[in-house]
Amino acid sequence: MISKKMYLKCLTILIAVISISCSSDDDTEYGNWVESSSFDGDARGNSVSFVIGDKGYIVTGYDGDDYLSDLWEYNKNGDYWVRLADFPGVARSGAVGFELNGKGYIGTGYDGEDKLNDFWCYDPSTDTWEQKADFIGTARYGAVGFSVGNKGYIGTGYDGSELKDFYEYDDATDSWAQAVGFGGDKRKDALVFVINDNAYLASGLRNGAYENDFYMFDGSSKTWTRLTDLDDDDSDYSVLLSSGVSFTLDGLGYIATGESSGISKNLWVYDPATDTWDEDPDFEGTARQDAVSFSFSDKAFVLMGRSGSYYFDDNWEYRPLEEVDEDD
Repeated sequence: MISKKMYLKCLTILIAVISISCSSDDDTEYGNWVESSSFDGDARGNSVSFVIGDKGYIVTGYDGDDYLSDLWEYNKNGDYWVRLADFPGVARSGAVGFELNGKGYIGTGYDGEDKLNDFWCYDPSTDTWEQKADFIGTARYGAVGFSVGNKGYIGTGYDGSELKDFYEYDDATDSWAQAVGFGGDKRKDALVFVINDNAYLASGLRNGAYENDFYMFDGSSKTWTRLTDLDDDDSDYSVLLSSGVSFTLDGLGYIATGESSGISKNLWVYDPATDTWDEDPDFEGTARQDAVSFSFSDKAFVLMGRSGSYYFDDNWEYRPLEEVDEDD
């Protein structure tokens, strides 16, 4: 039989071990960034990205000297790049793009002199481009584009002043129609991500101020719903920025990097089930704005962009369920 003194000593040690173990678990951060194969083309910002199947596509952009028109495909399974048919339209930056029914679409933008409203389709099965019906809104850049409910949409942006209009594209008829019902503020350089056929519109700039309203567009009913503001007084977060990047993974929406009184490395995650935001571990690359993203069913990537006049060609995969490791 052990003595009372020995019993108390063993109990003290056991409690200390449990305490250390719990403390260690509580301190563990999840949400790891892993650097992947760098972009094979020129470093750039303000490009267009879209995903078709298990391939990601990058086209156009600006490298600090030239407006670009090259198209690149990223193979997420092999972690490599392939150059494809150049975009035949005017080289540009600040355009928008989306995937619709297995094809990639790109429109609007700025070529260094003019704002643009042309619209193009890329077919990956033939590696060819085709010009489609011009976007019927005013020529602009800094807009958002997305596809939900088997239709494509372009809206907001800058045509000499900030905008709040939206337009719907029907690929079956190659036609545009104005989409009404958005009651939010005008803005440029906003962000959009899609979860379960609903598009979520966030952030952006109007008259130099960050927009804090947050909206969901239902792809089935084609209606807009205002959600909790991005700097809600009852919450402890403030997701105010412009020129960031957004993506979707495992039913959650993410916003990363961008400009918010200086360029940022912050990463915010949105849960549509609770209409709340949480801050995840920072992006592990250099702080930047004007980046792009790829979002697949099992992986998400943030790549390229710029910091001041320096342009990036790096490519980072985000793994939300993996322990943070800054050395990988």
